[in-house]
Amino acid sequence: MDRGAAPAALLLAALLAAFPLAAQQVPSPGLDTALANSQSRLIEIRRQREQLEDEMARLRSRVHSLSSEVQNMQAQVQTTGRIVGELDIQIAEMGTQIGRKTADLLIAQDALAEKRAILQHRLIEIDKRGPLYTAQVLLGAESFGDLLSRYKYLYLISRQDRQLVKEVQALRDSAADGRDQLLSLQNTLSRRRDERAEENQRYRDLEQDRQRSLRQSQRAADRAQQQLAQLARDEARLNDFIAALERRRLAEASRGVASASRLRTSDIGQLDWPVNGNIVYRFGRQQLENNTTIRWNGIGIGVSSGTPVHAVAPGTVRLARALGTYGPSVVIDHGGGYYTVYAYLREIQVRENQQVAKGDVVGLSGGENSDQGPHIEFQVRKEGQALDPIAWLRRRQ
Repeated sequence: MDRGAAPAALLLAALLAAFPLAAQQVPSPGLDTALANSQSRLIEIRRQREQLEDEMARLRSRVHSLSSEVQNMQAQVQTTGRIVGELDIQIAEMGTQIGRKTADLLIAQDALAEKRAILQHRLIEIDKRGPLYTAQVLLGAESFGDLLSRYKYLYLISRQDRQLVKEVQALRDSAADGRDQLLSLQNTLSRRRDERAEENQRYRDLEQDRQRSLRQSQRAADRAQQQLAQLARDEARLNDFIAALERRRLAEASRGVASASRLRTSDIGQLDWPVNGNIVYRFGRQQLENNTTIRWNGIGIGVSSGTPVHAVAPGTVRLARALGTYGPSVVIDHGGGYYTVYAYLREIQVRENQQVAKGDVVGLSGGENSDQGPHIEFQVRKEGQALDPIAWLRRRQ
C-alpha cells in the first residue's frame, strides 16, 4: 500500500503542478472597446465627408461662389485629416492587441507542449504496465479496506488522466483560436494601413485642389475688382455724358427752345421690352461671388447674340459708339430729361442725332464675352438719375 501510494501522490502532484491556466487568459476588453469606439467615429466622419462631397457636386452643378467651393474643400481636408487620425488610433490599438495576442499564443503553445509531454509520459507508463495492471492492483488487495483504497486510487488516477486529455484538447483549441485571431488582426491591420495610405494620398490631393481653388478664387477676386473699377470708370463717363446733355437741355429750356418730352410718367408700366428675354441681373445693389458688391443702374436681359434691340419710345440718338466695358452702346434722348440706354450691343444700327420712333431697331444684342453671357443692359434715366427699368416696362405674363 505504501509503495503504491507514493507514486500516486507524486503523479497527482505533478498533474496538479502541470495545469497552468495562464494560457487561457481572457483578453483585456479595453482594446476591443477602444477599437469599436474608433470604428464608430470613423463611420460618422466618413458619413460627414460624403455629405461634403454631395454638397461639392451640387455646387459644381450650378453657378456658385468660388469661396464656397474653397470652404467646402477646407472642410473636406479637415474631415480627411480626422479620418487619418482615427485610422492611426486603430493601427496603434491593433499593434498593441497583436502584441498581447502573440504573447498569449506563446504562453498557450508552451502550456500545450508541457501538457502534451505529461500526457505522453502517462501514455508510456500505461503502455508499460499493460492492459492487466488495473486487475492486478485490485487483486493484490489484502483486505476489503485495502481494496477500497486501491479502487479509489485507480479512480483518481483515471479521472486525472481524463482531465489531462481535456486540458490538452482545450489548450490545442485555444492555441488554434489564438492563431486565427492573430491572423485576423494582422489582416485587418494590413487593410487599415492600406486605408491610411489611400486617405493620406486623398488628403494631399484635396490640399492641392484647395490651394489651386484658393489661387483661382484670388484671381477671380482680382479680376472682379478690376472689372468693377473699369465699370465704375465707364459708368462715370456715361454719367458725365448724360450730365452734359442735361446742361445743354437746361440751357435750351432757359432760351425757350426745349422740345417736349416723349416719355412721361403715364408710360410707367406701359413700355414694350427692348428685347424678349430673361432677367440676368436686376436694378440696384447685388452681392457677387468673392464678397464683392456691384450696383447695377439698369437690368440685364439675357438674349441670344444678334437679336434685334428696339427703342422703347421715340427720341433722338445722342450716343452711338463703344463705351468701355459696356461695349457698343446707344443713348436715346426722349426729351424732358428722360433718357434710355442700350448697352452690350454687338452691332449699332443707328447714328448719332438720328430721330427714332418707338420700336425702331437700334442695334443687335451682344455681351457674349461678359460674365453674364449674351445679354443687353437697359437703363432709364431721369435728369441723370438712374431709375428701375422694371417699373417702366410692361408686366409680362
